[in-house]
Amino acid sequence: MASILIVGASSGIGAALAKQLIASGHQVYGTYNSNSTAPADGLAGWQPLNVLDESPDFSFLPDTLDGLVYCPGAVNLKPFARIKPEDFTADYQLQLIGAVKVIQACLPRLRNSEQGSIVLFSTVAAQTGFTFHSLVSSSKGAIEGLTKALAAEFAPKIRVNCIAPSMTDTPMAASLLNTDEKKAANAQRHPLKKIGTPDDLANLASFLVSEKSSWITGQVLHADGGMSTLKS
Repeated sequence: MASILIVGASSGIGAALAKQLIASGHQVYGTYNSNSTAPADGLAGWQPLNVLDESPDFSFLPDTLDGLVYCPGAVNLKPFARIKPEDFTADYQLQLIGAVKVIQACLPRLRNSEQGSIVLFSTVAAQTGFTFHSLVSSSKGAIEGLTKALAAEFAPKIRVNCIAPSMTDTPMAASLLNTDEKKAANAQRHPLKKIGTPDDLANLASFLVSEKSSWITGQVLHADGGMSTLKS
């Protein structure tokens, strides 16, 4: 049984992952950023957390942490000419600096583990250029660089990997998938002719945080319906 922290466990991929890991018998600690009920029975800890705070409180965690999954993010799609420099700063604060704060705060606990694992999230748009994606592509591109640098620095004690999804049916993407027509159109853009579900991404995150992926580190794994590599 592993002790795993999911930052952003109140909905979407984080909530799906919490349910999977609890069902597998793991000790799961979850955080949320606003008033929210726990996503699943059996959580070992459920704590409000704002990753934008200067010094987030992690005192609710055990001394040893086997896994850390950072789920917070945003998808703000705008023409580049309409984006202000401070918009990039705000996006970096949430997606990159928030992850840095959490990892630094949890690092002593992860080092106490025999097999620590960190899982971060990028996007297919970081390596495949899409219009109106300059905000999210920039911050998630930084996450991919951080993944590889930390994997090298933390080896062999802690593994670090990253998942790069395409369109996933979560609250974060609600404005892009709020009609049946939008869902159908987005599905057709993918070779597999479907959009992702929270469980699709949680399945991969669950694998990466487990012993089954013990020989995998420093990787950016695409779970994107074939979007990044196939044309159909």
